[in-house]
Amino acid sequence: MALIISPKVQEKLTNKFPPVTEAEVRECFWNRTGKTLIDDRDEHQTNPPTRWFIAETAAGRRLKIVFIRAKGGDHILKSAYDPDETEELIYEQETGC
Repeated sequence: MALIISPKVQEKLTNKFPPVTEAEVRECFWNRTGKTLIDDRDEHQTNPPTRWFIAETAAGRRLKIVFIRAKGGDHILKSAYDPDETEELIYEQETGC
């Protein structure tokens, strides 16, 4: 599996406060214990579907990772950021994590 981060998404991650690094995103993929959820909101509809999960980095920072699983198993990153309480609650209710 390759993680693909476009220059536009990389810029978004760099400009967040605090910034999100590619290493942190990779750590979240490695540390994920729950399933991925599909974002079924109308404005986020993609083909293949947009997926997301919440996981911790090696330093314990929790991030919401939003991505598309491309053919061949590659992951195309759409966004990564600190989740809010509602997102944490949804993820916990849907996955038990």
